[in-house]
Amino acid sequence: MGIDADVLVVARAAKGFMPDDEGLALFEAGAMAAPVGPLLEVGTYCGKSAAYLGAGARAGGTVVFTVDHHRGSEENQAGWEHHDREVVDPATGRMDTLPFFRRTIEAAGLEDVVIGVIGESTTVARYWATPLGLLFIDGGHAEDVAMADYDTWAGHVAPGGLLAIHDVFDDPADGGQAPFRVWQRAVREGFEPVSTTGSLRVLRRR
Repeated sequence: MGIDADVLVVARAAKGFMPDDEGLALFEAGAMAAPVGPLLEVGTYCGKSAAYLGAGARAGGTVVFTVDHHRGSEENQAGWEHHDREVVDPATGRMDTLPFFRRTIEAAGLEDVVIGVIGESTTVARYWATPLGLLFIDGGHAEDVAMADYDTWAGHVAPGGLLAIHDVFDDPADGGQAPFRVWQRAVREGFEPVSTTGSLRVLRRR
């Protein structure tokens, strides 16, 4: 089972920070987890990873929810390395990635399976009740933010479901350590490592 070629073109062209091999691994994880339950992504940005996950959800017969306030995480703000002035709303001077996300998902033909949820991750999680087949954590990478996403969402992963974490680097020279510490905590708390593709790590709940 492979990703739809048209979706792949859109995913590759979308703004974002996910290399193609990691995106394809995310697609495969989504398709694998779909029989367990719906998929959910924390951190949408402009929809690049949501396109890969959406293709996986469709292949597996489910949907993916993607949660973001669309105002950019800390590392996306002005003066930081990953700031992109194109996603700043000239009317407000604030980041607004929502229009970019909508265009990505429309172009990929995934509007029937990718459901955007606009709001703070931890707020949405407090009112969430559906067990998840896959949880993908790729929101803010500050320590408190990454841990809060894990704290509030990991418990919603169903038995046999998958947890995927992006930007996991063992060596601090390669990247920030908050996602790595989230991965370490998940292992301590019973998630079993399944695969590593670049900085994407996938685990399974027993």
